[in-house]
Amino acid sequence: MSGAGKTIAYIAAAIFIFFGVLFIWGAFSADGQPGWIIIGIISAGIGLVLVYFASRKPKVINTQVNVNLDLPGGVSLDQVKCKSCGGVLSAKDITLVAGAPMVHCPFCGTTYQMTEDPKW
Repeated sequence: MSGAGKTIAYIAAAIFIFFGVLFIWGAFSADGQPGWIIIGIISAGIGLVLVYFASRKPKVINTQVNVNLDLPGGVSLDQVKCKSCGGVLSAKDITLVAGAPMVHCPFCGTTYQMTEDPKW
């Protein structure tokens, strides 16, 4: 449920609970009717159900994205070195964060975005 939906649900729940309590309270007055208790209980129950559904946490779905690159034949790969200390990095030191390759150097602790030099 979105933020606006939760707000509307909480406001509606408060209204239902308020009128439910008023109906229950009014049933015990001099002019009260016994049927008002049932209406009050139903109204307060609807309000409590709305509070329950509005306060539920959304399920977090973890997804794993694997990126496989098919390189054309004849491509040679150089060693990737840290820009700060020059340490040789491995594949486990490079992660994909929000679509950008990020490098975390295990030697000096530097974290930076990997950039590619122009080919020309």
